Amino acid sequence: MNSTDTITENGTTHEIGALPKTAFSEMTGLDIFRLMMAGDLPAPPIMIHSNIRMKEFEEGRAVFTGLPAKEFLNPLGTVHGGWISTLIDTALSCAVHTTLKLGEFYTTTSLNVNMVRPLQATSGEVICEGRIVHRGSRLATSEGDLRNADGKLIAHGTVSCMILKPS
Repeated sequence: MNSTDTITENGTTHEIGALPKTAFSEMTGLDIFRLMMAGDLPAPPIMIHSNIRMKEFEEGRAVFTGLPAKEFLNPLGTVHGGWISTLIDTALSCAVHTTLKLGEFYTTTSLNVNMVRPLQATSGEVICEGRIVHRGSRLATSEGDLRNADGKLIAHGTVSCMILKPS
């Protein structure tokens, strides 16, 4: 991948790459996502190969979509739990990200995923919503679910994130 990689979604072209180092010191977490959605800040590179896309954000809530594909199948022919876990980690951790104040950043410290039904590569687009449960000064937790187009629950989970400030 080079610095000119882009992806176009819903008429908006997004540069793909890491956020500028100044983003966390100059913007809130929610501001960062609003600018990413507008195409004014780069979108995460993981979006390209994982078929995960940003959908909507508000403080304490993040929604992503995913498109399962044959590249994500396990030996049994269903979508690998790692892809499901990646989508859940993305939405739930980004729900925490939307609550960041100027100068804060975070890292996931634990992820728990419960898969309740198999997901097929032909299932079509799925949607994952993450919601804040607790936001303290050092620790945040969120929960969420992954559903298919019919609204059936595929998986649900929780994430804990450590809130960090530059030293």
